[in-house]
Amino acid sequence: MPTFAEKATDLAARAERNSAWRQRDCFNLIPSESTPSFLVKMCEIADPAGRYAEHRTMKGEEVYFYQGTDFIRDVEVECQREMAAYFGCTDIELRPVSGQMANEVVFKALVKFLNRGRAEGQPSRRIRLVFNNDLIYGGHLSAQPMGALFNFVEEDPATGRERVVSLPVRKDNPYKPDVERLAGLLEAHRPELIVFGKSMFLYREPVEFVADIVRGWPERPVLMFDMAHVLGLYGAFQAPFEEGADVVTGSTHKTFFGTQRGVVAGNVPAGSPLRGLWSEIKGRAFPGSTSNHHLGTLLGLLMSAYEMNAFKKPFQEQVRANAKALAKALHAHGIPVEGDPSDGYTETHQVILRVKAFGPGMEIARRLEENNVLTNYQALPDDASFLDSSGLRLGVQEMTRFGMKEKDFDTLAGLVSDIVVRDRPAGPEVAAYRKSFLTMGYTLPPAEALPLAARILAAAVPDRAYAARFADNLRRAAGE
Repeated sequence: MPTFAEKATDLAARAERNSAWRQRDCFNLIPSESTPSFLVKMCEIADPAGRYAEHRTMKGEEVYFYQGTDFIRDVEVECQREMAAYFGCTDIELRPVSGQMANEVVFKALVKFLNRGRAEGQPSRRIRLVFNNDLIYGGHLSAQPMGALFNFVEEDPATGRERVVSLPVRKDNPYKPDVERLAGLLEAHRPELIVFGKSMFLYREPVEFVADIVRGWPERPVLMFDMAHVLGLYGAFQAPFEEGADVVTGSTHKTFFGTQRGVVAGNVPAGSPLRGLWSEIKGRAFPGSTSNHHLGTLLGLLMSAYEMNAFKKPFQEQVRANAKALAKALHAHGIPVEGDPSDGYTETHQVILRVKAFGPGMEIARRLEENNVLTNYQALPDDASFLDSSGLRLGVQEMTRFGMKEKDFDTLAGLVSDIVVRDRPAGPEVAAYRKSFLTMGYTLPPAEALPLAARILAAAVPDRAYAARFADNLRRAAGE
């Protein structure tokens, strides 16, 4: 049996190989991922990573149940301010540790809110009817009855199915909403909740259109936008709060620069009939869904919020320009691209490919992986299931942070075409090309970031000699 030291050495070597491959050899084009900056990563290993800071509002005060939490309390409050400034909204709840949990917190809170004032002995009810995006048309799993919506929406006694109606899409472009049909469905069904947002996400959601229709209803639905995939494009792509949304949720690590967490943002001013909903959201965040809300990643999220608020506009503009450039280049190199060519195929960071002519989506995604291009296979609207996926889903956000511009994505598209269309191995060429894009932008430059990271590291290791040796090894590794 190997000793602990031997197992630790082996795991360290495997982790080193994996990190070196993904960070130096691969083009990471998975649209739901992003590499945090080195500064953000260092925050994740600081002392809060092993701590608790449970808190809740009691008699108008925020009460903490552990000592030693003053620092992380201040971090959470400051992060709320940074995120509220980013969204331009009234309230931020940061304790969900994923986008799916953020959605579930809202669903739980809405059920509690709808049952307010219930007479004693009267059974609790669920949400009567929900509108969302169908899974096969790009809807996110976390807004489906099989996902986070599970057990929060009523069932139809006649069918045994949950009362969920899909937002209609256009026949000529299933990635865009059909607003004419949507208007009729709204009047016919009068939902209590509408969930906008997708995981296969090319075009804007009809938030303002819906808000204008439901504004005069005696009891209008809650308008929720799951922005997990486009959180980092808030404002440039779409600004739901300005269009009438009540709640925005999302994960903070796809197009946003952050650590892997979730967020619930609310635009519920004092005096609003929905103010009570926000109180329920806070209660469902804790104690309803979380205890330890991962304080190391919370500290990292604050650093990433600094970055996003500092570099928001140039990053967002470059991401959207790069996505259109990649889509156009892939089309020119012989790979069919979904979406409308007249508007550049996409308005987000995503590009959707139809690769069935070259093989099953799963097989093509594996072929690209073997050649150092990481994507994920995707069922398209006319596919029978995800097991028979004929598409690929790509995102440009991570490689944009590593310095790629429009012309660079054209070069990458040529390599992707070699791999997909001509089935020509190009792994070494891809890895060599990636070496041109190793320095992360939209953050402090390395010369300014490294001393700050070193301070965090040195304090995180109590043994000062140990920390000094680590720093020496790091300097030697960087020199290599």
